[in-house]
Amino acid sequence: MSAIAGWVDFDRDLAPEAATVRAMVRALAHRGPDGEADWIRGHAALAHRRAVLLDEEHGAQPVVYATDGGPVAVLTLDGAITNHVELRRELSAKGHRFTGRGDGEVALHAYLEWGGDFPARLEGLFALAVWDERRQELLLARDRLGVKPLCYYRTPTGLLFGSEPKALLAHPAVEPVVDADGLRELFAHSRKPGTGVFRGVHEVLPGHALVVGRPGTARRRYWSLPARPHTDGLATTVDTVRRLLSDAVATHLRADARVGAMLSGGIDSSALTALAALSTRSAGRGPLRSFSVNFAGYAENFEPHPTMRATPDAPFAELAARHIGTEHTEILLDTAALADPGVHAAALRSQDAPSPLGDMDVSLLLFFEALRARGVTAVLSGETADEVFNGYFWAYDARHSNSTTFPWVSFERGHDAAAGGLGCSLIDLGLRKELDFMGYADQHYRDALAEVPHTGGESPEERRAREVTYLALTRWAPTHLDRADRMSMAHGVQLRPPFCDRALVEYVYNVPAALKRVNGQEKSLLRAAVADLLPEPVLARRKSAYPTTQEAAYGEFVRTRFARLAEDRDAAVAPLLDQEATAAALGTAGAPRGAFAWVERASMEMVLQLDTWLREYRVRLRL
Repeated sequence: MSAIAGWVDFDRDLAPEAATVRAMVRALAHRGPDGEADWIRGHAALAHRRAVLLDEEHGAQPVVYATDGGPVAVLTLDGAITNHVELRRELSAKGHRFTGRGDGEVALHAYLEWGGDFPARLEGLFALAVWDERRQELLLARDRLGVKPLCYYRTPTGLLFGSEPKALLAHPAVEPVVDADGLRELFAHSRKPGTGVFRGVHEVLPGHALVVGRPGTARRRYWSLPARPHTDGLATTVDTVRRLLSDAVATHLRADARVGAMLSGGIDSSALTALAALSTRSAGRGPLRSFSVNFAGYAENFEPHPTMRATPDAPFAELAARHIGTEHTEILLDTAALADPGVHAAALRSQDAPSPLGDMDVSLLLFFEALRARGVTAVLSGETADEVFNGYFWAYDARHSNSTTFPWVSFERGHDAAAGGLGCSLIDLGLRKELDFMGYADQHYRDALAEVPHTGGESPEERRAREVTYLALTRWAPTHLDRADRMSMAHGVQLRPPFCDRALVEYVYNVPAALKRVNGQEKSLLRAAVADLLPEPVLARRKSAYPTTQEAAYGEFVRTRFARLAEDRDAAVAPLLDQEATAAALGTAGAPRGAFAWVERASMEMVLQLDTWLREYRVRLRL
């Protein structure tokens, strides 16, 4: 299950609009390469693109429940309901009957049993839509942390929805207009929940449902991070984390297809891979397949970054794979692959927006393309482990964790090349001041801080640690989860992040920071929970962020493309460029290289993507 789209209009019969609905869902064909179906009747149209991971014979969607009187409810789902086995058992005991083993059918029967409260019964990663034919009402729901994307656009007489904005843009009512807030959202690097870049396009909030009826729309929150006192000692806490993470991995492996694992050799991916290998062996399913990405010459010429990348991945990934006993494959990319303009454009299309991450986006996209070519359609990923276990250095570095803005924004502003925000430095200074990108991010920080739940009796240090964790989970994680979903689903690979499991997140969120970082070691709690499964060098390895090329040749590619674009007075991005900053960037000697190169070239990468985006999407700026 991989893509959903639909249209509800309370003033018209949508049967004659089938072609438009199919155009919307076909814009998402990359997410579901194995089939397409739709259900159109009266005021509602629901469509689905499928990637077969479970119950190939009976798992097609949309799923319809009907009686002799006709259809009662229809559901379309993107994602994986990881507790579908337990839910089916519970619902069967209540008298529900199932035709297959698919999780979409289970989710529909959960709606029939519990009504609008049913999302709280679901675990896993999901974005779904239910049309209730009796009530003439649409319900949209999204998983708790926003692993799966779901956006919508209100019309005067109803609503459009889709897994990605490109589905909405395929409808004639939605225009590619970007206003001042949309541009601020592009450059703020602190994702505001529910906000889209295109005017009128919104996201269903994580942990929320949106109910759409003839009288209007209503938003319902079915989950939020709970603040609870933590009374367990260190040993019990370690044991509980091991049990919760083991359970999460086991349920995320549920599929008819063979689920692989992303393995970088860091503690997060290594922990998941080790637990997945145990689960796979105990189920008699053969060796687990693991995958890593590497760049030609990267390990041999690696330059460490003081806070973000201490060591290259390859030696540790190889060591972990050998120790765990996986069937491991390294996806090796060279500079020519990273510098392919066509792949840069494809990375942009996958996200429907420009990004300053350049080669990091491209390498991730190529990685998932390689996985799909090897027959892999689902992989475990360590996404959100750092947010849950406070793995980022800015979570405990007082210069950033105690700042008056988001800690990661504080870190970015400490670099000259990103002082105005990552990827912003070549945008017209007057426009930046007028739209106040920095003020936008800082106000968002203050708004987010006001949401944080607390328990009584917290010390100032404990209170601040909880705030930083909350900000990371609700404002930083969504950016990475969305990027990972878009890049993986661009090639029909479902990314499954066990660290987003509800029970694990709720428990570890309430563990005091001192227990997560014993003796000053980052993520010591997670390390202790899997200490018996991994070799000592992997257990002791400091965090290293997703790799970015340090090659001067790649920096020269970016610089040359940017110089060519800067000379084009007719370029779509030309009115947005700061001429003085552009001249200064091109006047420096040599292309960015080394550990800090990705920051130094981020603004050039952003401008190149911005120009492509303005042209390909025919964006109209209304500032």
